[in-house]
Amino acid sequence: MRFLTALAIVHVAMLCPFGPAYASQPSSILSTLVAGHPRLMLKEAELGWLRASYSEDPAMQKCVLDVRRDANDCLNRPPLVHRLEGPRLLSVSRDCLRRIYSLAMAYRWTGEERYAAKAKENLLQVCAFKDWNPSHFLDTAEMSHAVGVGYDWLYDSLGPQAREQIRVALIEKGLKPGLEVYAKDGWWVRSEHNWNQVCNGGMIVGALAIAETDPEYAERIIPAAVKSLPRAIKSYGPDGAWGEGPGYWSYATHYTAYGLTALDTALGSTFGLLEIDGLSKAGSFPFYTAGPTGLYLNFADVGERSSRRPMPCMFWLARTFHNPLYAWSEHEQIAERSGAAAHLVWYSAKPPARAIRRPLDYCFRGPVEVVTMRSAWDDPNALFAGIKAGYNQVNHGHLDLGNFELDALGVRWARDLGSENYNLPGYWASGRGGQRWSYYRLGSSSHNVVTLDGGHQDPLAKSSIEKVEINGPQAAVVVELTDAYDDFARSARRGLTMIGGRRAVLVQDEFDIKTPCELAWGMTTDAEIDIKEPTVAMLKLGGREMTARLLSAQTGAFTVESAEQEPPQHRNAGVKRLMVRLPRANGGTCVAVLLSPQWKDGKIVETAEVKPLANW
Repeated sequence: MRFLTALAIVHVAMLCPFGPAYASQPSSILSTLVAGHPRLMLKEAELGWLRASYSEDPAMQKCVLDVRRDANDCLNRPPLVHRLEGPRLLSVSRDCLRRIYSLAMAYRWTGEERYAAKAKENLLQVCAFKDWNPSHFLDTAEMSHAVGVGYDWLYDSLGPQAREQIRVALIEKGLKPGLEVYAKDGWWVRSEHNWNQVCNGGMIVGALAIAETDPEYAERIIPAAVKSLPRAIKSYGPDGAWGEGPGYWSYATHYTAYGLTALDTALGSTFGLLEIDGLSKAGSFPFYTAGPTGLYLNFADVGERSSRRPMPCMFWLARTFHNPLYAWSEHEQIAERSGAAAHLVWYSAKPPARAIRRPLDYCFRGPVEVVTMRSAWDDPNALFAGIKAGYNQVNHGHLDLGNFELDALGVRWARDLGSENYNLPGYWASGRGGQRWSYYRLGSSSHNVVTLDGGHQDPLAKSSIEKVEINGPQAAVVVELTDAYDDFARSARRGLTMIGGRRAVLVQDEFDIKTPCELAWGMTTDAEIDIKEPTVAMLKLGGREMTARLLSAQTGAFTVESAEQEPPQHRNAGVKRLMVRLPRANGGTCVAVLLSPQWKDGKIVETAEVKPLANW
């Protein structure tokens, strides 16, 4: 990254509530503005460097081919129209963004006018919209991003008349509504989640695109965005985790990358934002939270089957923080799937395998606390387990503290159902008694957690990793959960460990119940469940088998229940719950369940020592 020299920088503590380490401000925000276009993300010199390496880099060749293939598809797409889905124009903004990046990159790479002409047509379509839906500002921010990049990358080919139409629309429908939010210190300006990065990133790109003709917008937006961004970026600290889950990690991190790259390429500085604790480690989160099935540890409002996919921001993280693992990981993805224009923007050559270090287990601390463990890398049949702690009120969060998921033999046995329909009534009412928790997928009853008295965890509860032992012969973690069950329990803890040479997983819960109540242990699964005896259940899924053994639960026994729901909620067709119910739990109560895959060598872990979690 290129930084302004010390003589050109003055520290402005009032710019940022987190102190001068996070935001250093030039005396004139545009004093170093790069003249001419393109200046956002990928300038002509960088594009020339890519072309110079193209003939010797098969991965880059595939990316270019993939981008051209997508651009060819965009040539035949129908016109963009102003159509809301619920309160959102977001799908249209994202469609526009995809088209502009692919078409403009294809034009810049090939010089073929058909790509520029189609991109111009799409830009003029959205610029003719009555608005970019500022009431749901993500829509406005993403459209401002798309239009700003199109204006910058296609500047010479647009012609004076189209440039003027696009410039005016960007100001009236994007930047002016953004300035109104900044002036009121609007809620997303103060937020600590993805809205912060997306909205600030879109405003940065849009303002810098037209900064030479309309400097007053950049001069107001850039300082405001630089002041706002640390509130969200600090959420990566200290280990790179993201409280909204791996899916929203991608959304937030891409816009962090877009915004900071635009600042760097247009102004030569990222104003100290790269130095915020945790950002340099952010690429570890999607890497270690993906199981051997390719499915993520699927917490918070992410897709029902959220899985590893290409994420160009991993190249940005690799280049910016000199981490070869992130580049290597992303090359693995684009080798199997499609590359995108942003991969070329941040392209990083694939490092040699000898440069990569991948511990089996990883512990993330922060607003969400996560531990993942596995038996092997590069084995699709490996055993994998993950568990989460943190705060139930994190944006997009569910009532799922202590939730675990498990992969083995190439399938996911213990799963999370993911998000519900965002347009359901009261979906975002998340306080105590909020309607959000009435939806099955969001409350505790659908998750792989314990419930007491048939109720949810406390929506305001926090939990933490109390003890962790990783990257040894076995891996173990204990999560402190008392706050989540305070109405009925004096204390609550969950332990999760891999045993038997990492061939089985033991889940052990310990409660000190202060008010007699039903304790229900549950695991959500797609497997067929056959109760062999009260304490032994055989699970079958995809031609594989796993045995569940109840090792300690007083008089408890396995039962099977359905996870299916009635519309308008998702049906969860065929999904089941493996349950253990203790009708009158009281005092010290332990539930220990051993989950043992049936490995191909015929060996199975049939028992485990149940010892107090204090002795783990």
